[in-house]
Amino acid sequence: MVIVIDNITLLRLENGGLDDVKNILKNFIEQHKQAFAFPELNLDDRRKKLWTLLFSHLDKPSSAICHKECLACVRILSREKTDLDDLCCEKWMNILLYHAGLVPQEQAMLMTNQPFDNFDVVLEAMKCLCNLVFNCEHARKLCGHNHAIEAIMMRLRTYRDPLLPHEIKFFDMRMLFVMTAFQPDIRPRLKEELHGLTYLMEILDLIIKDASEEEDRPQNSTPVLVDNQVQLASEVLKVLFNLTCKPGVPDEEEDAQLLRLESILKELLLCDTDPPSNKEQLQSHVVNLLTTMPGRCHQELMAPLTKDVSKEAEFEGYNMEAMAVLVTFLNTRLDQNPVVQSLQERLSPIVTVLLECAINHRLLRKYLRWRILPPLRDVHTRPEEGTTLRNKLCRLLTSPVTNVRDLVAELLFVLCKESVSRMIKYTGYGNAAGQFANRGLLAQHQSCQPHGQYSSDSDSETDEYSMYKHGINPVVGCYEPPRPDPTAHMTEEQKEYEAMQLVNMMDKLHRQGIINPCRIGEDGRPEPVSHIMELQEELPRQQVGGGARTDDVD
Repeated sequence: MVIVIDNITLLRLENGGLDDVKNILKNFIEQHKQAFAFPELNLDDRRKKLWTLLFSHLDKPSSAICHKECLACVRILSREKTDLDDLCCEKWMNILLYHAGLVPQEQAMLMTNQPFDNFDVVLEAMKCLCNLVFNCEHARKLCGHNHAIEAIMMRLRTYRDPLLPHEIKFFDMRMLFVMTAFQPDIRPRLKEELHGLTYLMEILDLIIKDASEEEDRPQNSTPVLVDNQVQLASEVLKVLFNLTCKPGVPDEEEDAQLLRLESILKELLLCDTDPPSNKEQLQSHVVNLLTTMPGRCHQELMAPLTKDVSKEAEFEGYNMEAMAVLVTFLNTRLDQNPVVQSLQERLSPIVTVLLECAINHRLLRKYLRWRILPPLRDVHTRPEEGTTLRNKLCRLLTSPVTNVRDLVAELLFVLCKESVSRMIKYTGYGNAAGQFANRGLLAQHQSCQPHGQYSSDSDSETDEYSMYKHGINPVVGCYEPPRPDPTAHMTEEQKEYEAMQLVNMMDKLHRQGIINPCRIGEDGRPEPVSHIMELQEELPRQQVGGGARTDDVD
């Protein structure tokens, strides 16, 4: 039976029996379950009439038999933004909050012994609220100033109840995420007055604990998060990101909370998922949240050694399992198809996290260097060619995506202890020139303000590097066998002639605006020249390899 919302159908919804109303709504739901637009409701003010009739039934306890269907219709209709700001009112939002079980604290205390038993209605109401706060600014403002946020935080304390369905927890967190994403002004209230960080961390703790206590789980094995646990954890992590993305100067209590949060994130990084395909989704949300953590908190990513730690995770007396997961995550993201996500979306968060780890903690920097820039042995291949992490990151040093390029360059520079000569050794001058130009390091005598204190230099060259060191071209970053001099057969006059031809061609390209030649200024950055011949004036000082050290130190 095809249901058309015309004036006759609206009369049946208003005056018909509840069974007839329920059947009409069921048919409407079935026909429109994939619909996102309802142009027929634009006629004769039908949209407002339909919404009014649905909420009229929702406001009557006597219409309980069709409340679920009314809410399902509201959920479907709220996918379309048309007239939502005009339709939403405080009364209707309070009706939805009531059916969602999100009532003021005083009313909740009276209902303690009368829990909601119709979770289907509660779930449909939560879906309606999520749609409305996502698509309607007026609905967001209403929920930002009524009891919605406080009520969600009150229900959050009951999440240990095994009778509370996962789906309701999920949509609680989804609504919190949308509210905190669109309304930054509610973040301080949620974070400070309602102790949001504490309660949200407890949810993550509970998820990990439940996964660790599965009956069929082998002793001392890695916790495995099933699909609904990954979904809930992901939503919680997204809310936490919104609460911590613009931190001020944390006080002592908040500092302790952030350290605890980082330790929880480490545990999540070490969890497996079922199905395994969910692991990257979970790790992605963890990495995004790690970008908001103060750098000093990253010390929680390493732990003291225990007997059950694998040899691969051991590094200088510490357990580096979490760091190994982050490095693997970076490698996976580097190998992903660019069509799936933009380069910036894929790489900026993880590179930012690793950079902060390297800047703030010496042992983490040493571990990352061991994984990303191990001692050079392959000196015959250009740094950007190959399948190692170093090769993949060096390819990004010439990427047109400037945000990613600069982050990667900064990470490699810090792993090289901010040494120009060491950066040239591992990446080649051609790849690193952009980083040097940005930081004013093109002139050999220039130095930059380092991010931190580094240990004293110590020679750690490999035998392979030492053997071919004399023939390594610092521009390309690899060994090049001697080549015959192409001008050996020329007279001095011929050489001078060819040189002037080259100068004239460069000058022509310069005057046509095709190229813009530069020289290195006193500040170590490139500066344009007015004439090609100016490039010759300070040629000896501009030599790339002049006096550059190429020793490899820790």
